[in-house]
Amino acid sequence: MTKPVTGVLFDVDGTLVDSVYLHVAAWWQALRQHDHDVPMARIHRAIGMGSDKILDELLGPGHDPSDDDAMRTAHSSLYAPHWPALRPLPGARPLLDTCANRGLKVVLATSASRPELDALLRCLDADASLTAVTSSDDAEQSKPAPDIVEVALERSGLSADETVFVGDSVWDVHAAGNLSIPCIGLTSGGLCAAELLDHGAAGIYADPQDLLDHLDEALTTAFRMALA
Repeated sequence: MTKPVTGVLFDVDGTLVDSVYLHVAAWWQALRQHDHDVPMARIHRAIGMGSDKILDELLGPGHDPSDDDAMRTAHSSLYAPHWPALRPLPGARPLLDTCANRGLKVVLATSASRPELDALLRCLDADASLTAVTSSDDAEQSKPAPDIVEVALERSGLSADETVFVGDSVWDVHAAGNLSIPCIGLTSGGLCAAELLDHGAAGIYADPQDLLDHLDEALTTAFRMALA
């Protein structure tokens, strides 16, 4: 493959692992425990942010933060029992393996906490294909800030101009875009193609298998958009 891309950064929740709606339900219950009735549709669109940002997004930056730590703890407690049942999305492991076998550096860059990331890694069972892994614990701010992406680049020895990001949320698109990295969007996290494209995604595929089936096309298109 004579492409200028030498590394691919991947989000995990909703991109490689079918976990988005479990997060939605866990946040919904955690918020209800503290008398915040937030529609699940709004929570869904906030998934992809880290826990340092999601409550401001859902409750407004002027909300009383005194219960924030308790709500974050409740979310973690409600989500954790589902960890053993987590499953990779179709094509997730083959996509990671194929990228690695082509000589691309494969890096996970997620807003998940480290304990959540460990559960996701067990689910994926693809450690041999990974060059580096980052979580929200490795950065000062989570997505859509670019901190996690910057750490991923540093740990993998990649530069932004040779890298493509793959994610399922608008927060992935923005985090990558803040460093001028093109982001390939997957609709496997539940957002529609139009929403991801409106926020600047370089291309849209249904899930990891769809991306794998069109990998050359996807990387070429994303890189050309970055140069445009």
